[in-house]
Amino acid sequence: MMPRRAAALALFVAVLALAACSRSDGDAKAKAGPRPPAVPVTAATVEARDVPVLIQGIGNVQASSTVSVYALLSGQIFQVHFKEGQDVSAGALLFTIDPRPFEAALQQAQATMAQHQAAIAQAEAILARDQAHADNARVEEERYKKLVQGGLIAREQYDQIHTALKSALATVDAARAMVANQRALVQADAAAVENAKVQLNYTAIRAPIDGRTGNLLIHQGNIVKANDIGNPLVVINRVHPINVVFAVPERFLDQVKTERAKGSLTVEATPQGQSLRARGTLSFVNNTVDATTGTIQLKATFENADNALWPGQFAVVTLTVRTEPNALVVPSQAIQAGQQGQYVFVVKPDSTVESRPVVVAFASGPLTVVRQGVQAGERVVTDGQMRLVPGARVDVKASGPAPAPTSPAPVQK
Repeated sequence: MMPRRAAALALFVAVLALAACSRSDGDAKAKAGPRPPAVPVTAATVEARDVPVLIQGIGNVQASSTVSVYALLSGQIFQVHFKEGQDVSAGALLFTIDPRPFEAALQQAQATMAQHQAAIAQAEAILARDQAHADNARVEEERYKKLVQGGLIAREQYDQIHTALKSALATVDAARAMVANQRALVQADAAAVENAKVQLNYTAIRAPIDGRTGNLLIHQGNIVKANDIGNPLVVINRVHPINVVFAVPERFLDQVKTERAKGSLTVEATPQGQSLRARGTLSFVNNTVDATTGTIQLKATFENADNALWPGQFAVVTLTVRTEPNALVVPSQAIQAGQQGQYVFVVKPDSTVESRPVVVAFASGPLTVVRQGVQAGERVVTDGQMRLVPGARVDVKASGPAPAPTSPAPVQK
């Protein structure tokens, strides 16, 4: 009887102990609480890309050449040979000034020259006649000289013949002078004829350069004055090629000079309010930094075959200084700022995050180039960082690929 009672008592104690143990485990689990849920975030992969280093600014479009067309002589506009806004080639006829007065002046100058040319012929004939008389007088003088030396004639008779020779020679000299004078007159007449031709040629006003005409400021029938400065007939702008002038901070000057020495630098210009981009090259770096603004003026030249740029426009200008090869890029929103500097949250293989300090090289629009701190292929959190702490579990949601730098921002060093 006693052994049965002892066995029952032992079994009862064991059941109580098991119940106590189960209650203790339940209390521990209740105190530990449920495991915190993963933080939903989006992430992007660190990529290695060739990233252009860009400088961006606002530029003003300017014609590569601008010419104000003036009349070189006074007269009436006889005819206009173009329409406003028309493209013209160098040498194209623009205006005709009434040529009739200048044609008459040319004919008069030609007639005067012909008259003096005839006078030359007459003077040369007189010279020939006087030369013949002088030659005859010289022969007679030689004959009489021998006679007077032989005592065959009187000295007085020889003196008369000698005087006649001197007179004939003087007449020849006068005739030669007359011929020279007439020739000089003909030379002056030739110059007058040439000047009359130039004046007549000025009645046809031609385009000095290739370009596009502006407003027609003087119409047919109006009287114009020669070289009436301030009142051009029309203004021509050369738009093929065309220039864009812009300024960048002087801190970029060394970079621009260094890279330009290696080769031409590409420039893109987008007129405000348009999506069409024009591509050109950097053609000029000013020799002085503007001390009032701390900027250096640059100029880019564009072929402008499609007329994307127009004189007077403002355009967003992007200068490609160089290309950074195999640069590590992350979306710009992944970069966070803390007391110790900039950092990113890196997603580890176990779906927890690690705070990683990074060294930023520069930002290029939606992308940031990182010098140090991450490696290609790692994933960084791009959205949801405010709820993260190091070691937190994350639930990475699907997101699109890292965007290409379509709208680059200025380079930042």
